[in-house]
Amino acid sequence: MFNSICTFPLPSDLLAQALHPTTSLLALGLTSGHVQLQRLPPLPSNSNPRAKAKSSSTNGHGTVETAWRTRRHKGSCRTLAFSSDGNQLFSAGTDGIVKVATTETGEVIGKIAVSSESNGDPDFPTLLYALSPQTLLLATDSSALHIYDLRSNGTIQSAKPQQTHHPHDDYISSLTPLSPSENSISGFSRQWFSTGGSTVAITDVRKGIVYQSEDLGEEVLSGTIVGEKFIVGGEKGALRMWEGGVKGLMEGFERRITLQKGESLDVICPIPDDAQGGDNVAVGLGDGSVRVAQVGAKRISVVDALKHDEIEGVVTLGFEPEGRMISGGGSIVKIWERETADDLDEEEKAADEADGGSDTGANGIESAESEDDSSEEERRPKRKKRKRKKGKSTGGTSHIMAFKGMD
Repeated sequence: MFNSICTFPLPSDLLAQALHPTTSLLALGLTSGHVQLQRLPPLPSNSNPRAKAKSSSTNGHGTVETAWRTRRHKGSCRTLAFSSDGNQLFSAGTDGIVKVATTETGEVIGKIAVSSESNGDPDFPTLLYALSPQTLLLATDSSALHIYDLRSNGTIQSAKPQQTHHPHDDYISSLTPLSPSENSISGFSRQWFSTGGSTVAITDVRKGIVYQSEDLGEEVLSGTIVGEKFIVGGEKGALRMWEGGVKGLMEGFERRITLQKGESLDVICPIPDDAQGGDNVAVGLGDGSVRVAQVGAKRISVVDALKHDEIEGVVTLGFEPEGRMISGGGSIVKIWERETADDLDEEEKAADEADGGSDTGANGIESAESEDDSSEEERRPKRKKRKRKKGKSTGGTSHIMAFKGMD
């Protein structure tokens, strides 16, 4: 379903990535405190799908360029977010500072200090999200969720948040906006779904916390919304899913499916414009793999298994506007393109020729049914989840990285 077309190294470990809403730009935040902006090559406007899919990896003209790179934070850069129009890039680090920079040049145009905890200790940021042109969300280690007003130029109105909520008993691990209501004039959502600690919650920008689940019995590390389904990933390798929208979530109609027993599901991302039928999600695991799962009405089927890294877990995952998937973890970033029907036909033909015309069968990936029906998997020792750290640089990086096959 996906092919890796580019792998490029980073000078230190990756903690955060953000994808521009309309352009193929990728922002990266590193443990060294650096923030860098990568410019991905555009896909050509070609009516031939096969030519379009293959051109960026074979025509010799596509490169991943570093538009700018800077030491943005004294500690590590923990989180990044583009503004809703993509003109500004927000970043926050263990120095306790949120900075606003212009996307084009990286020039800082505003900054604020993150509020300390009640005992005076620093409260490090964990997540940024630009909910609308007027609203910025900032989550911290103490489980605080600050809501800031934004000025017309994208900078923060005041160093003091307009509101602060605590929807979870631990830091917020993921945040996804709900679809705007039918009566919305702005077209932006006022509510969001979040995971943190061992609970899930829904918060409203005006009403505050409108729903908080009971203790789910494990740390919830990731979450997303696909259609009317709320999907979260936990530390034990299981996906939990609530169908029926907000009502189904609140009524607790839950299904739990084991995706990879014993491995943490650290990040979940819906696959846009899916052509495979049904709703598909990509899931980044602590063992360095990425699983593509089709979320159906009665079961979840794994339709692709990819490998980002043999050692480091996947900490970031997303799709840029051209439809390419970006995975990050450790000190590398990978770019993936979706296979076309022609690609699959060629692979099957090559496999048949290699096997003397024998039927090679399916891709060897089994469906993941409910926990009771899932097959026994090989027992592996539990990987210790790597804590967020300041980190040091581990090597150099090229400022222009060519796609595979472009040398």
